[in-house]
Amino acid sequence: MNAHELRSKYIEFFVSRDHALIQGKSLLPDNDPTVLFTTAGMHPLVPYLLGQEHPAGKRLTDYQKCIRTVDIDAVGDPSHLTFFEMLGNWSLGDYFKEEAIKMSFEFLTSPQYLGIPLEKLGVTVFEGDSTVPRDEESAAVWKSLGIPEERISYRPRSDNWWGPAGTTGPCGPDSEMFIDMGKQPCGPDCAPGCACGKWLEIWNDVFMQYNKTADGVYEPLARTCVDTGMGIERTITILNGKKSVYDTEIFAPIIAAVEKASSHTYGTDPEKDKSTRIIADHTRAATFILGDPSGLSPSNVGAGYVLRRLIRRAVRHGRKLGIEGIMLSPIARVIIEQLSSPYPELAQNKAFIIKEFDKEEAKFLETLFKGEREFEKLLPNLLKDPRRLMSGRLAFKLYDTYGFPIELTEELAAEQGMTVNRTEFDDAFKKHQDLSRAGSEQRFKGGLADQGDMSVKYHTATHLMHQALRTVLGNHVAQKGSNITAERMRFDFSHNVPMSSEELARVEAIVNEQIKRDLPVIMNVMSLEEAKNTGAIALFGEKYEPQVKVYTIGDFSKEVCGGPHVERTGMLGVFKIQKEQSSSAGVRRIRAVLE
Repeated sequence: MNAHELRSKYIEFFVSRDHALIQGKSLLPDNDPTVLFTTAGMHPLVPYLLGQEHPAGKRLTDYQKCIRTVDIDAVGDPSHLTFFEMLGNWSLGDYFKEEAIKMSFEFLTSPQYLGIPLEKLGVTVFEGDSTVPRDEESAAVWKSLGIPEERISYRPRSDNWWGPAGTTGPCGPDSEMFIDMGKQPCGPDCAPGCACGKWLEIWNDVFMQYNKTADGVYEPLARTCVDTGMGIERTITILNGKKSVYDTEIFAPIIAAVEKASSHTYGTDPEKDKSTRIIADHTRAATFILGDPSGLSPSNVGAGYVLRRLIRRAVRHGRKLGIEGIMLSPIARVIIEQLSSPYPELAQNKAFIIKEFDKEEAKFLETLFKGEREFEKLLPNLLKDPRRLMSGRLAFKLYDTYGFPIELTEELAAEQGMTVNRTEFDDAFKKHQDLSRAGSEQRFKGGLADQGDMSVKYHTATHLMHQALRTVLGNHVAQKGSNITAERMRFDFSHNVPMSSEELARVEAIVNEQIKRDLPVIMNVMSLEEAKNTGAIALFGEKYEPQVKVYTIGDFSKEVCGGPHVERTGMLGVFKIQKEQSSSAGVRRIRAVLE
């Protein structure tokens, strides 16, 4: 089975069981300050798992593109990926454990679908603790389906529990499904969930049945939900008996493109193979980020910095394979051709993707040139040191000031018979990371998809400001992104020149006028076509369901949006613009507060 077949079979299965097929969302979450990218299939569904009604109903299914960068330095081994696809199905107050588990079991074992033999299937369930009892209900369902007791493993909270997203809120146990890979057990306690490699996880059902209070009490939820997730790449690896995700048909054409650019034959040299995998993964991830409707470009902050790092790391490993010139855009073309059917935005944004790859590669090659030149300036003094040792402090300066990779500094030093004090460099680099991480945590503090009072107010205020900007600057203004916390709002919009102080004052005055009018905020569910016909504005780069929520603010604003919002504008306070600046080419950014 290949990835396209798995994707189609999964959707077909759940649609036939009354699940509405919804569209996967952008890789850049809108109005979620806690993360840079969509990190899981459930991420865009969090507001609905927390209680909002979804326009498509109570049973949903989709496939979602995801980015996780927490293990970016591990990419290059046989299993880690930066970009991956997640299949998911959800129950929003409809079915619960028994039906969810039975559907999972049927899809995994039925010859019509994955056809996994029963004897290869094992599961884990929550073992319980002092606050929440053991999940005997899930275990009983698995037993009724023929899973023997020795292949039902009770695992602790660290393995089989989800949430809450913040310190309080919905949460619950999960049940994970594993495939026996045929290896010998690592010991008498080896069971599903063991990390020795005998068992590989293929699917996960999360059962949100509790609400954690501020006092740490777990209260049963009146409205329970199910959230599931199956990774396409890992599942295809397991189904086809491959040892690595990079050995599957998903990566075959991408690796072939790297081989063509480098003349290295994959599988002949472990170190070069690792570089090939890094290039394949990072180029694939960067292609999807650039192809996302959000229009993100490489930059030195936030998600743009992650994109820049992916591209530059791929280029650096290309140099290890002997590639000197522009290399990534031909590989990106292969990825676009391969995945434009399930993700048409790749073909639609092909010109932008190729342009940004070539521009960023050229910029990095210039960076490498400058770094090499700075190294040559340092060389006379370095050669005076009889130890032939370059300080890590100097090596870090090349990295921090010029973006020059430590590996290249070591290569240049080796050519001169020198070594680099890597311990000193690593210490400096760790301090740099700790500072960056502390800043990131401060910037992105708060709960996932925060729905606190202030965040909801800021969310509503973005609608007022969006319309005010269109009133002052013209209807070419369109939202290009936003980031909301409980302390402030950040709003990106299309506009080619800086705003004057007079224009900013007019926008501020218009928004505050609508707040003083205490306009009602009304939500209606309608078809996307009907929403367009009524003049509703759609948010940036969004894929919409057939039925959408439209929020109307008095006679002033009407937008398609998932919510949540306040009931009346008079609840917002006083709106004040703090700063207006450039975000990227053709995009301006406003930071504002409510006082």
